[in-house]
Amino acid sequence: MKNIPHHLAALATTLWVGGLWAIGYLAAPILFHGQPDKQLAGMLAGQMFEVMGYTGMFCGTYLLLHRALTSGKAALREPLFAVIAAMLVITLTIQFGIQPLMAELKTRALPLDVMQSAFADQFKMWHGISSILYLTESLLGAWLAVKTFRVRSDA
Repeated sequence: MKNIPHHLAALATTLWVGGLWAIGYLAAPILFHGQPDKQLAGMLAGQMFEVMGYTGMFCGTYLLLHRALTSGKAALREPLFAVIAAMLVITLTIQFGIQPLMAELKTRALPLDVMQSAFADQFKMWHGISSILYLTESLLGAWLAVKTFRVRSDA
């Protein structure tokens, strides 16, 4: 029973990092490739990214608390803690900073698709920034997964 918090941390890491990779690099590209209506594909991808953002906030918060309770004040000096914190900051930045800006541009573009409007360049810029941050978070997540799930020689 004492290992339950550790097991939950492993599951949270798996859910967060696996979800980032599955949504960002499998589901969304397949959706855009297979859906002829790119506006619909974008809306559906946006919904998946939003759910993944909230998932990341929950998992990241749990992982930070787990590290803090496991290591105490020393957690603040651990690379693992710093990576989790950076991932959480990126998640919050995308979720509450960039995505609302992009949604506002889409609304202002109506009745046109944002990519056919005067706001297309701004939308592309914010989409690019969001993509770079998402890639950064994904790579940090890969590092986190590798460091979290080290292979034990006695296993």
